[in-house]
Amino acid sequence: MNNLSSFTKNTYVWVILSFIFISGCSTTIPDNLVPVSVEQVEQAQAWEMQGKLAVRTADDKFSTNLYWLHTQTSDELKLTTMLGTTVLSLSSTAGDTLLELDGKTYTDTNAQRLLARITGWAIPIDALPLWITGQLSEGDKVINQDSLNRPIKLINSNQLPAWEVSFKSWQTQSDAELPRLLEINRDDIRLKIQVSKWQALIPEKQIMTNIPPPIANESSL
Repeated sequence: MNNLSSFTKNTYVWVILSFIFISGCSTTIPDNLVPVSVEQVEQAQAWEMQGKLAVRTADDKFSTNLYWLHTQTSDELKLTTMLGTTVLSLSSTAGDTLLELDGKTYTDTNAQRLLARITGWAIPIDALPLWITGQLSEGDKVINQDSLNRPIKLINSNQLPAWEVSFKSWQTQSDAELPRLLEINRDDIRLKIQVSKWQALIPEKQIMTNIPPPIANESSL
């Protein structure tokens, strides 16, 4: 039984409702990042997503809202109920990971190891940003593809038992194509992730440096 057990029992009804109905809560993009459209998800230097996460293990079932801010150097992940209560907060920057759960703070240099130690979830946290956006991570082997050459199912054997990822449906967000629903399974755990909103981001200073200089009018020549 992991450290989330008491929370799931006390808020089970609310959490189930939050999984059925898409929450209208909004998040704040950091000041140094601005929204941008991209043709392909791999062009996004950073992104944020909102959606749903359902976790099933031999001992527990848990469903919650999911928020993820991903950049090239950091990750910020939050699980919240429909009422806005934060269940879990995980942030990672330059190899330092901070996890907040049940009023306590835990640290480690490895996000996956920290999450497994505190929650009991052996989730492949490093590969998830790629799978969420329909990309392949190291060690992935595509088993099936659709007519558009998008993965339907892949296997990752870097960790044993192997992870199996199934892409159930796709969508267009920020002008790019990415999964809407995916399932991630192995013997002892099953994850289901629904991506409700995905926004590509770019550093604001990069946009400012790409703005061409103003054209001088004739009177100033």
